[in-house]
Amino acid sequence: MSEKKMSSSRRHHLKSVMLQIAATMIEQEKKDLVVAKQTYMAEQCPAPNLSGDQAALMETCKKLHALIDKVDEERYDLENKVGKSDKEIDDLKMKVIELAGVKKPALKRVRMSADAMLKALLGTKHTVNMDLRANLKQVKKEVKEEPESIGDWRKNIEDKADRKKMFEAA
Repeated sequence: MSEKKMSSSRRHHLKSVMLQIAATMIEQEKKDLVVAKQTYMAEQCPAPNLSGDQAALMETCKKLHALIDKVDEERYDLENKVGKSDKEIDDLKMKVIELAGVKKPALKRVRMSADAMLKALLGTKHTVNMDLRANLKQVKKEVKEEPESIGDWRKNIEDKADRKKMFEAA
């Protein structure tokens, strides 16, 4: 099953054609939405007849208020339906998560000694001591004695003077 690889120029051409088609589709959807909105507004909200006396205008205002109340009731009902639907969706998501199993959270790096980790895992059964330094032997350091040639310079001069006297006396 060897499939031929598409050349980059061909791929680029197809991509540009697809983007052009998508752009025209988006523009057409926007135009359709505007037309649909205008037809809906024409059906639902006819232009009020404002000619006439005061009684006719009052009647028109009452009709408009009744329509506004009706629209508010519908809006309230739709908001409640959407709220219930959102709650159902959240419940269903939780059920899916429960059915899929408990999702493990991302683990955080914790600085813990091996002893503390074993105690956390085994509880009071923890008898193994991971302190490796405790098992090491104690070794005493030997202190090297430095020669006293580095000592006080006055003593060195006095010692040399005593030697000089010994040679002179002989």
